[in-house]
Amino acid sequence: MSRERATALLVDFDGVLRRWDPAVAVGVERTYGLTEGVLGEIAMSWGLLQPVLTGRVSHAEWVTSVAAALTPSVGAQRAQAAVDEWQRYRGEVDPQVLAFIREVRASGVPVGLGTNATDALDADLAALGLEGELDVVVNSSVVGVHKPAKEYFQAACEALRTPPSRVLLVDDDDRVVAGARVAGLSAHRWSGPGDLRYLRAALAPVG
Repeated sequence: MSRERATALLVDFDGVLRRWDPAVAVGVERTYGLTEGVLGEIAMSWGLLQPVLTGRVSHAEWVTSVAAALTPSVGAQRAQAAVDEWQRYRGEVDPQVLAFIREVRASGVPVGLGTNATDALDADLAALGLEGELDVVVNSSVVGVHKPAKEYFQAACEALRTPPSRVLLVDDDDRVVAGARVAGLSAHRWSGPGDLRYLRAALAPVG
């Protein structure tokens, strides 16, 4: 039995709409005498990351905890300076994905941003010029639960005012794609702008 055609799109932020240049973190680590990769390793450790993604701690508190973890190796002042410099870089918008989102919205299909993010998300969207580019923003730290939980996808579909069977998720994480499918959504594993042709076809009206 074929699936219903999607009438709403849910797009991941990091890894799809927003890209990160790994050279930025490496440059900060070299400047401050840190081991290469340590910023990401500490920041993404689940014990620190999970509370900020579910809104139990703020972005500022999370950043402070990263600096605290670095303090034994370089001292408090250098640790804080390194983290501050690392945090000033807020990534870059993928222009092809943004153009696709604009195209989809122009066709009458609502587009939501579905992301595991901190309470800094709104500021990031503003800094990257993305205000007004999406119909809804579904932030895990606001919802209180993160992808790939079924409850997250239920909240996203409610925000889009679209049943799960009619929502297409685009995400670069296999676990999130699998979770979305369990929740009843269609889901595509993003591998790069080469996927846009398929996505356009998946959202094209029949007939």
